[in-house]
Amino acid sequence: MIKKYFPILDWLPKYRKEYIQGDLAAGITVGIMLIPQGMAYAMLAGLPPVFGLYASLIPQIIYSLTGTSRQLAVGPVAMDSLLVASGLGALALSGIDEYIAMAIFLALFMGTIQLLLGLFKMGFLVNFLSKPVISGFTSAAAIIIGLSQLKHLLGTEIGRSNQIHILLKNAFETIGSINLITLAIGIGSIVLLKVIKKVNRKIPAAIVVVVLGIGLVYGFGLQNAGVSIVREVPGGLPGLIVPEIPFSRIEELLPIALTLALIAFMEAISVAKAVESRHNDYELDANQEMVALGASNIVGSFFQSYPTTGGFSRTAVNDEAGAKTGVAPLISALIVGLTLLFLTPLFYYLPNAVLAAIIMVAVFGLIDFKYPVQLFNHRKDEFLLLLLTFIITLTVGIREGILIGVLFSLLLLVYRTSKPHIAVLGRIKGTRYFRNVERFSKDIEKDDRILVIRFDAQLYFGNKDYFKTKVLELVTKRKPVLTALIINAEPINYIDSSAIFMLRQLLENLNADGIRVVFSGVIGPTRDILHRSGLIERIGTENLFADTAEAYDHIAAQTPYNDINRRISLQTQY
Repeated sequence: MIKKYFPILDWLPKYRKEYIQGDLAAGITVGIMLIPQGMAYAMLAGLPPVFGLYASLIPQIIYSLTGTSRQLAVGPVAMDSLLVASGLGALALSGIDEYIAMAIFLALFMGTIQLLLGLFKMGFLVNFLSKPVISGFTSAAAIIIGLSQLKHLLGTEIGRSNQIHILLKNAFETIGSINLITLAIGIGSIVLLKVIKKVNRKIPAAIVVVVLGIGLVYGFGLQNAGVSIVREVPGGLPGLIVPEIPFSRIEELLPIALTLALIAFMEAISVAKAVESRHNDYELDANQEMVALGASNIVGSFFQSYPTTGGFSRTAVNDEAGAKTGVAPLISALIVGLTLLFLTPLFYYLPNAVLAAIIMVAVFGLIDFKYPVQLFNHRKDEFLLLLLTFIITLTVGIREGILIGVLFSLLLLVYRTSKPHIAVLGRIKGTRYFRNVERFSKDIEKDDRILVIRFDAQLYFGNKDYFKTKVLELVTKRKPVLTALIINAEPINYIDSSAIFMLRQLLENLNADGIRVVFSGVIGPTRDILHRSGLIERIGTENLFADTAEAYDHIAAQTPYNDINRRISLQTQY
């Protein structure tokens, strides 16, 4: 049981010598990446840069003990940092100290939610974040994240906002006070980051631009020319604190924490699954991943970490560099820890424009152009859902975008299930196969006495009236020669109480008109419902058949109702 919650106890005893080279290379590479990225993402979250290093330390260690992925790299990420900034920015806070306390408590709060969802096996909730919603939300959030760094790129004071029109308006108003040296450093950093990635993705591009940026500022004294720099970064490991805020603030943080918990899990599980598909030596456990991320955030919050999750880019680098086990993140944490202990004075002259460039290059890579085009060409309804999420996220807010996107995706699902596909089936000449008469009209045997239909969905309160209306329409078209209705029930995997009541009435009406109603291919769970509800008595046991061909032959050719058919079609747990 303990191995379930601490997978390290399972893989560590099986550790092989040949793993160490890959784990060491990956751990060092990701650790080096984390230093500038962590500082940049902390700045994006509205926190002093050192908190990005704090968030890169303890959460990694906890995840290596509790996570089931061997390559997932946990730490601060752009999306969560923006959610922290947008969520806390909307609250009335007294100053930076209260802001920091709220951000740290937010890690504890979201971690607790994730831990509880994982323990109660509620990881399936993330499935309600459909791909169109995620794509629209991620692309819009990436644009907001990128534009939020304009103040550091231009060297101006631009008012913060998570609404694109306000952000652009604020930026335009400060266009006359641009610091050209800062702008040159920022654009140069962006170009260099892109070039290095094209030349060789294994080169730590972020570290290269950080070193060059520090060298330029220190060598030419550019801080005296108005170039904004990080200045003093506190050294030493984070101290143990108990995150606390006024009780009255918890209600304000709840929607932010819940949104963060689900978005962070969605980010982590999607990249973890993508990496897992390339390895066959372990199996991902989604609920344990939720537990691991929750534990990482909870423990991390006691060491001054703000919300973290698995990062896309760092995980990809971790895998490419050869990470085999959770030893890699332990090595990454060691690199971050050594930096905090000995190297923080080196970042004094680091230009904020360089950190802004790192963020902009990272997040603009998240903008998806191909998927919306695919949806526009093939699925207009889902394209509109993506577009709606995208526009609301851009113009109203980050939280509103994801929540409204989820709401409309659920409404779209309800709409589809309320009017599912109904097919009229006919027998292919000379075979036992039954197919849609609209698709195989030239190959179908015609017998107007028997109507065969297939309902391609579960039967529930949302579509019962649609089912009844469609059946009666089809029956009316065949009157007065129609003598039997065969309902192919194979796709019907559930029938709720409202639909049971509707079926009773429908059977009474059709039987009263002299039409025999027969069910074929009813699957086990649905048979159990028919027996449990008592509807089987109204249908009649002689009107259940194992397959459609059996039912059709029984009615059309008067074949006997055999014992094997009875055993298969009537089998139930009740």
